[in-house]
Amino acid sequence: MSANARGPLGTDRVSVGPGLSMFDPMFVGIDEFGHAVHLDVVYHNLLIAGEPGGGKSGLVNLAAGTAALAEKTRLVLFDAKWVELGPYMKVADEFIGDEIDKALSVLRRLLTVARNRYLWILSQRRRKVRREDLLSTIVTIIDELAMFTTVLGTEQQQKEFEQLLRGLVSLGRACGMPVIAATQRTSWDIIPASLRDLFGYRCAFSCTTVGSSDVILGSGLAAMGYDASMINAENPGEALLRAGKRLPYLIKAAYLSDDDIYGIADYAEWMRSPSRLTVPAPTTTSQWEMAA
Repeated sequence: MSANARGPLGTDRVSVGPGLSMFDPMFVGIDEFGHAVHLDVVYHNLLIAGEPGGGKSGLVNLAAGTAALAEKTRLVLFDAKWVELGPYMKVADEFIGDEIDKALSVLRRLLTVARNRYLWILSQRRRKVRREDLLSTIVTIIDELAMFTTVLGTEQQQKEFEQLLRGLVSLGRACGMPVIAATQRTSWDIIPASLRDLFGYRCAFSCTTVGSSDVILGSGLAAMGYDASMINAENPGEALLRAGKRLPYLIKAAYLSDDDIYGIADYAEWMRSPSRLTVPAPTTTSQWEMAA
């Protein structure tokens, strides 16, 4: 710290604010007027799509970095390319690469945890979790959804993955288990309307066709002027965001460089270490399964 950087009490220490929580609105960027854009992710699911180079991976990493730094938050990461979410591998409860059998097993376990949580919520005579319940938030992030639904494994396994994911997206919202999914392929076979409509938040980066924009944001919206195919592909990070009942609006998603991403991941690993001096011990299966 610089000799001139002094804390509010005149000491050489800077006071630390309250811990970050997934129950706090997540910063994702700015709108066209320069105002900060935040999303209430813990009670909503987020779908991110757009052509390569449009900025999709930036928003995915922003979400992963936020979850990694948030207290009482557990990460379950699916990344068939390994490198997008790989930096957070050491802080994730589960990391699934191009392994369809493991992907199916983890989704089944997540659904079991969701069921257990709902039974607990029922016992509390409520319909959703609250911050004061002190339950851990379990954030599932899937990069390149199409790899798991159309490429890896057999057709039967791909269909089972889509079915299990549909169940998790349906159940996770109210029990503190939000899903964030991203894909480059924006077609109805990858994102059927029945699955898309379960995502309360949808973010469309630059698309190649009007139809692709409607696949993400909703049928008929391009004809109303909300068309992601009109976004300049040379302006990475520009996107149309549909949040809840609000019509889509332009945002500029925040950008993290590779150094930023690895810096956040390294800090999150240190922060989650019991002693904050050693590498965190791996989470055991029994601990994970008892996450409810």
